[in-house]
Amino acid sequence: MDSVVKDEMQPALPPGSSCPGPEWPEQERAEQLARGAALKWASGIFYRPEQLARLGQYRSREVQRTCSLEARLKTMVQSYLEGVQTGVWQLNRALEAVQGTREALNQAHGLLQDLARASQALEPLREQVSQHRQLQALSQLLPRLQAVPAAVVHTQSLIDSQQLLEAYVNLRELEQLQEETWMPLGGLDLPVFQGLGSLAEALGQAVEAAAGAAGQLAKENPALLVAAVRVAEGEAGRTACLGQAPRDWRQRFLQALQHGLEQLYFAPSMLPGPGALAGWLEALRVALPAELATAEALVAPCCPLHYNVLQLWARTLHNGLRCSLQQLLAGPELGAADAFALLHWALHVYLGQEMMGSLELGPEADMSQFEPLLTSENIEQLEATFVAQVQASVTQWLQKALDGEVAEWHREQEPNTDPSGFYHSPMPAIVLQILDENIRVASLVSESLQWQVHSMALAEMGAFLRSFSDALIRFSRDHLRGEATAPQYVSYLLAALNHQSALRSSVSVLQPEVAAPGALAPVEAALDELQRRICRLVLEALLLELQPLFAALPSRQWLSSSELLDGVCERTARFCGEFGHVRSPEVQLLLAEAERAVVLQYLRALMQGRLVCRGADERAQAAERLRHDAAQLRELFLGLELEESAHCAPVLLQLGELLSLRDPTLLGLEVAGLRQQFPDVSEDHVSALLDLRGDLTREQRQAALSSLQAGPPPSPPASGRRALFSLVPAPTPSSPSCLPSGSCA
Repeated sequence: MDSVVKDEMQPALPPGSSCPGPEWPEQERAEQLARGAALKWASGIFYRPEQLARLGQYRSREVQRTCSLEARLKTMVQSYLEGVQTGVWQLNRALEAVQGTREALNQAHGLLQDLARASQALEPLREQVSQHRQLQALSQLLPRLQAVPAAVVHTQSLIDSQQLLEAYVNLRELEQLQEETWMPLGGLDLPVFQGLGSLAEALGQAVEAAAGAAGQLAKENPALLVAAVRVAEGEAGRTACLGQAPRDWRQRFLQALQHGLEQLYFAPSMLPGPGALAGWLEALRVALPAELATAEALVAPCCPLHYNVLQLWARTLHNGLRCSLQQLLAGPELGAADAFALLHWALHVYLGQEMMGSLELGPEADMSQFEPLLTSENIEQLEATFVAQVQASVTQWLQKALDGEVAEWHREQEPNTDPSGFYHSPMPAIVLQILDENIRVASLVSESLQWQVHSMALAEMGAFLRSFSDALIRFSRDHLRGEATAPQYVSYLLAALNHQSALRSSVSVLQPEVAAPGALAPVEAALDELQRRICRLVLEALLLELQPLFAALPSRQWLSSSELLDGVCERTARFCGEFGHVRSPEVQLLLAEAERAVVLQYLRALMQGRLVCRGADERAQAAERLRHDAAQLRELFLGLELEESAHCAPVLLQLGELLSLRDPTLLGLEVAGLRQQFPDVSEDHVSALLDLRGDLTREQRQAALSSLQAGPPPSPPASGRRALFSLVPAPTPSSPSCLPSGSCA
């Protein structure tokens, strides 16, 4: 069955043909694929037996299809063969045309070679014709060319005599003649024109020279300036010729004008030396507005409007000044006076009504649109220089003032007094004047500089006060050790207290508006410390005199006589008599401290346990002595005009009540009352006072001491009240030099 189908599907070969083998592998491959496809198609069609009945139909259809394909193939091959025949005929015709063209080209090449030989033969004739034309042109221009050397010399003389317009006209004529000869001569430059380049340069330099002296020419010879401007403008409107670069004389004119202005005012040789900056700036303050006024009134009418003469003048002067200032700042460091002068001039004078602000320059020359003369870095540098140098100067002046004051302390005479009798010295006024003047000077420049100088002044004031305090300590130490003679030791301490008072009352002048509130707090604290130190030194001198008298208190002599306290009051009155040379309120402070120091010394002596009462009579006598001494001290300091509210002596009355109490069982109440009045009283102090009574048993003493803890808490101390008992050690005495400061009431 399969073999039958295969036989039927094979195409019939034409008669006389055989089945040749494959000529190339692709043909064999294609045949195999075709056979495979046919087998696949036949096996699909005849898969079932009932389909074999239609085998004849399939065979007829395939035979017809094969015949149709063969016919189409024959037609296609016939058409291909006819096209090949036509192409061969066309190629033959093209070959014949190419051969004809080649023969024509050979003929043309021969003709061209004949023409080249003819042209070479005519070259000498051509050169003769060219030379004839050049000679003909030269013969026509010869009279004019012969006059060129004389014209060059004449033009140079015109330039030398500053007849710039005439010289420019001659130069243009000569250059025009050069152009007229250049074309006929085929670009040949004649030697007669070699001097035109240097002549043009000489004229350009003359124009530049006139521009460099424009301001002066506008006053003395405006015609020359106008001629220079017209030459520059005429050259700007002319195109370059003969392959030369264009001569931009307008730009050279403007550059020379700017350079002349800069050299007139800001040449390196004109920069000021050390200390001469202020004079240089003052000269510029007068000269620059005058220069701008001259430019507006005289120079501008000589120049075209598009030159913007006023703007050009203003910008040139401004930039020249700015560069000069930068050179000054790049050199050696300026002094304080020069730094201040430059800052004030640049920030206030230059643009102010004294200078540029007074001129109506118009928007085209608005100075505020230019770069500032000083950059922010320049300003910071100048401010730092000014502050540093002023600080060094202030330090020296303050040290000189202090040295002069210290030298006065060893004189035998009392300190100088003012008309009111108070100790007086010019030192405080000198110190404040030095600082205040520098702050005021800095305020003329800027708030920033004022703030820096203010901070510097406060720092220097604090350092001065510390140096003043240290000098007083050295003065006191040398005096007490006997290393230096100070006959008026206390008087000069009191004078120093007046100096401190004067500084305190006037230090507010160092508080400018730009300073923050509380800026003076460090200085005020230093003044407080100086005040405490002076008071302490004064009181040490007082206690040094009183110490021998208090060594005998309390004693039997003290009980029986007021002689000891009389001596204390006498020496105290004599010592405090000098306080009248001290101004208020310091005098009240001194009197209060003196009274408190005496009372403290009295309490120290009383607590030493050197006396024990032998009976009720001695206790009454001791209580009466305390009341008498309190009254005597009160009268003493009232006589010295100490306000009664500041007295500390009433504490003796309280102690007298403790001694005069007859019933020991009531001592607890008395001790509690003492605690209420003086919260700083301790058990040791009360115990020492009870020992002074000499009549208490252990139980009574313990009961009285226990009232310190059992009693009501002490009331808050009155405003301004200060400790007393806490500064009185019991029973060991303390050094008399360890004294507190400030008021006690």
